[in-house]
Amino acid sequence: MAAAVKTNITELPESRVRVEVEVPTEALERELKSAAAELGREMRVPGFRSGKVPAEVVLRQVGREAVLDEAVRRGLPGWYEEALAHTGIQTVGDPHVDLSDLPEKGAPLAFIIEVGVVPPAQLGDYKGVEVGRREPKVDEQEVQAELERLRESHASLETVDRPAGEGDYVVMDYVGSLDGEPFEGGEGRGQVLELGSGRLIPGFEDQLKGASAGEQRTVALTFPDDYPAEQLAGKDASFAVEVKEVKEKRLPELDDDFAVEAGGYDSLDELRAEVESRIAQAEERAIEAEFREAAVDAVVGQAQIEVPKELVHSKAHEMWHRTAQRLAAQGVNPEQYLAMTGKSEEEVVVESEPEAETALKREAVLVAVVEAEGIGVSDEELEQALRASAPPDASDKQLKRALKRARSQGADEALREDIAMRKAVDLVVENAQPIEAERAAAREKLWIPGS
Repeated sequence: MAAAVKTNITELPESRVRVEVEVPTEALERELKSAAAELGREMRVPGFRSGKVPAEVVLRQVGREAVLDEAVRRGLPGWYEEALAHTGIQTVGDPHVDLSDLPEKGAPLAFIIEVGVVPPAQLGDYKGVEVGRREPKVDEQEVQAELERLRESHASLETVDRPAGEGDYVVMDYVGSLDGEPFEGGEGRGQVLELGSGRLIPGFEDQLKGASAGEQRTVALTFPDDYPAEQLAGKDASFAVEVKEVKEKRLPELDDDFAVEAGGYDSLDELRAEVESRIAQAEERAIEAEFREAAVDAVVGQAQIEVPKELVHSKAHEMWHRTAQRLAAQGVNPEQYLAMTGKSEEEVVVESEPEAETALKREAVLVAVVEAEGIGVSDEELEQALRASAPPDASDKQLKRALKRARSQGADEALREDIAMRKAVDLVVENAQPIEAERAAAREKLWIPGS
């Protein structure tokens, strides 16, 4: 079994801790050999086949210190996670890692982590708190709006023999030019455009209103200064446009025939009832989510928690980093997002500080509930959580491998903590006493002299 890192934790002011970490010699040597083997696959040494240079030869050729530097760089993230899992602390913000000199052969590696942690909470009442819960209500306007959306999704485009107007569609060919010369990406054929949709450069669609099929028009405009294609930004351009067809969007009648077409319902009344049911279910889910959040916040209101300002700022930074990662995963450049909002990263972070403080207080309270109730997480619950996040066709063998990998990386402890926090929320919610939302709102407005 792999030797575990050794840790020593010291509490610092302002909800920060110092964790002294020692990586055993065996673990360091194992990473050293792994790094040497990886380098050996890329080296060419006389007498050895390409990609088959033994680790000991790599160490002689490259030097132990250079390979050790690479080994530590590779191993540090895992040792960091293992150290945090070993201490069981809930970190906040980015850590500061101080790595000592690389050790001599046979000696362990030592490094120090300084990082913010979730502040302690002194719990008040956390069972039986009264929480407002609104009654589900289906607004007839919502139902009608959903039916209209369904009509839109079943709309047809029909060719008309008249000039194009707002909301009509034109089928067109176009060629764009700068100073009389066509430019790359400025040509399109058979393009369908809804007038008034705002899809194209400002001014383009307006200049096609009133055009008829077979008509040719010249559209003159200026590209915006912030246009993504830098070679076009701020430039004057003209487009030779030929309108091929003018089409009108026609919506189906909202009747029994439409109900059959939209989903095989027998009547419009049956379709409307199904839409009402879907909206009601969504409303119930929203109410439950609101109630769960409000229950935790009620417990926060009963607790005593001191949250240092610097910790709030660190949490806000952490929240922005997660947002940036989510944007990048969606194909949105975080820098472009900031440019669109007209704010700097620091401004976004500062604006999110109230939300960050709320998040910290909730975490602090839930950690305290976990400790007060002795909430634990079994291996079976851990496996269930892994199964819930795994692909539907994942086998038991694959799940066991995933669990083994998580344990080897120290990630299983983070997952256990997450499950324990969710169980703490469940406990608070199950013991909360729902009251009328209006009554809860009235309570919040009460002001008692001297309170």
